[in-house]
Amino acid sequence: MKHFEVTFIVDPVLSGDEVKSTAQTYQEMLTKEGASIVHVDEMGLRQLAYPLNKRSTGVYYCIEFSAPTGALIGKVELAMKRDERIMRFLTIALDKFGVKYNDDKRNGKIGKKVRKEKPVAELSRPYSPKVAPIAQAIEAEIPEEILETPTKPVE
Repeated sequence: MKHFEVTFIVDPVLSGDEVKSTAQTYQEMLTKEGASIVHVDEMGLRQLAYPLNKRSTGVYYCIEFSAPTGALIGKVELAMKRDERIMRFLTIALDKFGVKYNDDKRNGKIGKKVRKEKPVAELSRPYSPKVAPIAQAIEAEIPEEILETPTKPVE
């Protein structure tokens, strides 16, 4: 089985139901031709890099599928060229590394950034070691009454 991925941009002027029915049409077309759908990724409304048909946004879809041969791609691409709802499309054949990357991405191994939590002691330290003696000296010279006096806003 060969693995493929088709990404297409649907016109954003269409209603939500029309956009979903467009994607569903191509999913059904692929299954009728003998392909098995691996994953459908609705990426949603995104900004385009440059205007297409006087539109600056588009609804992105990506369908990953496997098929015994690549013969069905010509039929699908021809249908997309004729469809006015599709603004652009791109079909690529995936090698073993592309298949593994997509699988890892779906399983959450790629794309999620894990941030390390800082210790509480490090967060509560008000000054760095180099600045601490100077800051303490300045705080000692300021009278308490000045620190407690509320300030008026400048008009």
